[in-house]
Amino acid sequence: MKDLPKDLWHHLAEEDVFEALKSDHHEGLSEQEVEERIRLFGENSITAQKPISPIKRFLLQFHNPLIYILLVATAVTFFLQEYVDSGVIFGVVMINAIIGYLQEAKAEEAINSLKKMMSASATVIRGGKKMTVPATQLVPGDIVQLASGDKVPADMRLFKNRDLQIDESALTGESVAVQKERAELDKDTVLADRVNMTFAGTLVTYGSGMGVVSGTGDDTETGKIAHMISEAVSLDTPLTQKIHAFSKILLYVILVLAGITFFVGLMHGQNWVETFMAAVALAVAAIPEGLPAVVTITLAIGVRRMAIRNAIVRKLPAVETLGSTTIICSDKTGTLTENQMTVQKLFAGDQEYSLTGSGYVPEGEVRNADDQTLDQLPEGLKACLLAGLINNDSELIDEEGFWKVQGDPTEGALITSALKAGLDKEDLLKKHERLDAIPFESDRQYMATLHQYDAEHNAIVLKGSLERTLIRCKDAQDENGNLIDLDRDKITAMADKFAAQGLRVLCLAIQKVPTDETTFDRFLSQEDAEQLTFVGLQAMIDPPRQEAIRAVEACQKAGIAVKMITGDHALTARAIAQQIGISNPDPDADEHRVLTGRELSEMSDHELLRVVEKVSVFARVAPEQKLKLVTALQAKKHVVAMTGDGVNDAPALKKADIGVAMGIAGTEVSKEAADMVLTDDNFATIEGAVEEGRNVFDNLVKFITWILPTNLGQGMVIMVAILIGATLPVLPVQALWLNMTTAVFLGLMLAFEPKEPGIMKRMPREPDSSILTLEMIGRIFSVSTLLLIGAFGLFQWALIQGETEEVARTLAVTLFVVVQSVYLFNCRSLTVSLFQTPMFSNLWIWAGIGAMLLAQLAFIYTPLMNLLFQSAPLELYHWGMMLAYGLVVLLLVEVEKGIWRAKKARTSKH
Repeated sequence: MKDLPKDLWHHLAEEDVFEALKSDHHEGLSEQEVEERIRLFGENSITAQKPISPIKRFLLQFHNPLIYILLVATAVTFFLQEYVDSGVIFGVVMINAIIGYLQEAKAEEAINSLKKMMSASATVIRGGKKMTVPATQLVPGDIVQLASGDKVPADMRLFKNRDLQIDESALTGESVAVQKERAELDKDTVLADRVNMTFAGTLVTYGSGMGVVSGTGDDTETGKIAHMISEAVSLDTPLTQKIHAFSKILLYVILVLAGITFFVGLMHGQNWVETFMAAVALAVAAIPEGLPAVVTITLAIGVRRMAIRNAIVRKLPAVETLGSTTIICSDKTGTLTENQMTVQKLFAGDQEYSLTGSGYVPEGEVRNADDQTLDQLPEGLKACLLAGLINNDSELIDEEGFWKVQGDPTEGALITSALKAGLDKEDLLKKHERLDAIPFESDRQYMATLHQYDAEHNAIVLKGSLERTLIRCKDAQDENGNLIDLDRDKITAMADKFAAQGLRVLCLAIQKVPTDETTFDRFLSQEDAEQLTFVGLQAMIDPPRQEAIRAVEACQKAGIAVKMITGDHALTARAIAQQIGISNPDPDADEHRVLTGRELSEMSDHELLRVVEKVSVFARVAPEQKLKLVTALQAKKHVVAMTGDGVNDAPALKKADIGVAMGIAGTEVSKEAADMVLTDDNFATIEGAVEEGRNVFDNLVKFITWILPTNLGQGMVIMVAILIGATLPVLPVQALWLNMTTAVFLGLMLAFEPKEPGIMKRMPREPDSSILTLEMIGRIFSVSTLLLIGAFGLFQWALIQGETEEVARTLAVTLFVVVQSVYLFNCRSLTVSLFQTPMFSNLWIWAGIGAMLLAQLAFIYTPLMNLLFQSAPLELYHWGMMLAYGLVVLLLVEVEKGIWRAKKARTSKH
């Protein structure tokens, strides 16, 4: 069994296929054979990429230059028998590692839970009995039944086929459903032309069939493509790159300053152990220990907020990249549109009508050309709607309020239009029972059905393209159902009018025939070719989502270009783009120009670079051309978000800065390649995710602007003390207390800061721009200087007043806490005045300050903390001095913000 003829199943004769697979047409496999083959071939599932082991994932949390310094400090302080300092430093490192590990595991768990939701079942023949089994339990040789609406569970060779059509776009990129056949094919037949095979993950859209399983799991065509895609590289976003670069620079600066400190201390004749501890104190004080933890937690909060808005983020840094997106390339069907065909226009009885409502929900009104609702259906219109209802192989299903079509979406739209007009489907189907049918075929371009009509007549109903149907018509009906002359020019003009609006037009006709003469042989003969009565046109479209229209507008106001990339026809793409509000950004270009896949294939890379920014709608695009478009946009220095749902979209999803897969329609391979999965396949979710991404980046910048003055201020205090040979105002263990408690209780609260007004009205930030602007750098140094003056001054003043070193140091440490608490309010907005920011819009700020106050009171007044951190109780007037200084810092920062705002206002005027 292991020596199966790989990739040749399409070439073998049917009997050779069954012989090779040791299976039977009618009996299938026995349960014993199934168990043996599961052991031999494994389950029918694609082998997942080997996950990172929990131990490795945990150890990777320590891979950070700043963490390296802390680990060295832990070892050195332990060697010097400073066990408390060593324990506290190591505790900080472990807290960071645990937080990072838990968040990564949580993100992986979210995507795994989504994958479990995608499991399917299959109808098989085993031991001569029909049964339903999980798709994962299929084995080569299983006999599987396929029906309209089924997802093909494995690769199969067909041996029964009744008008089977399969949508293979996820695998081949072919947008039109493939008509399947049983014929033997040449050995070198390409995958897309193997019409006697069905492939795992594709969808049955019409008809039925039976096949014998030839490949499962990794041996399916989908499995092969999945494993050809290289393992996803770790996402390196602008923020992670900058934080890594910042950490390296900080590492070198800290090591140089610590080295200078150590040598200056030795030159002053200080004890080398004490001097070394001072250098360690400087290093520990200057390292923002809370930065890795807060960055991780801030990103995780963004992930949680996005999950609420139907976007599952697979990689934490992707949250931040969304904030810098400059172009979103979106698929049309299901993302910008409802993915539910809707009849919007009708022409019947020589009159034009419109239908309200959207999708398959049978709620809406029929309106005449004057936009007035009809109280009663004219006979001519009723005949048109009846024809679409009974010449139909699909079903409309209501699943807990969600209407969906089982079968062809076009036919679902025809059923919905009839129901909206008030026709009783069950009664009419019973009255006009179907007697026979000729299914739709691409070369015929119509479907014909034979129905009972009345006591003396049956009726042949034809539904198809205008060209193939209208040519068979001899007359038409008027509004009241009376026969009139056929005006071909008027009908054709009306069809062209509908098509120009991007609508797909179906022509419907009826022919009454005596019951004793009704045969399809006579109907299809040449003499009957002109005997039909034209009853109308129904024009439909997959309508745009209303929320997508608002989302596209919001993105464009935010400076993000939206480009539609679809496999649909150019006219349809243009119509939807116009309705949604997508237009070409180049004022010199044709506003409604659509670039087709054919034109793309004929363009050189240089030509594509010249036009790719100027065009916003791309139609009839093959999935592999998406990769070409993404590459061209990135070459123009854009940050690109890309949507996709097929296996062939995976390379483009990986290449994009943000790959966005569809959770409902998307294949497993596209989800694995993506950074984000939309659980509702809705473009508005992308816009919401971009908004959250911008907010995450804003809050990270606020945190960095807030935390760096603490570290820089502490480092400056220790440096000045050593340079002038004074006693250290802050000990290493006290610096760690400051860094971790303020970061967690105060700085972390900025992660919950709500979005600032106008966040989606400003331009995307430049990808190459630094995290901190000149204004922020200036503020960091000014606040650090104020901290140096306050803490060092208060420390020296306390010593002059005769206070112990413990009290003086406690004063210096607590001043840092007070200033950082009031400075937190300044950082809630880096540009807007504190007095214009709602005081209680982020209650976490107040909770954090309360928690910090309790922690600092314990630091000051509990004996255990006094022992661990060498702190001492303070007097009430000490608090008064510190609070007064904190208020001075708060006001000075607000004055500085006001100066910057005035400067920007003057610049904008010029």
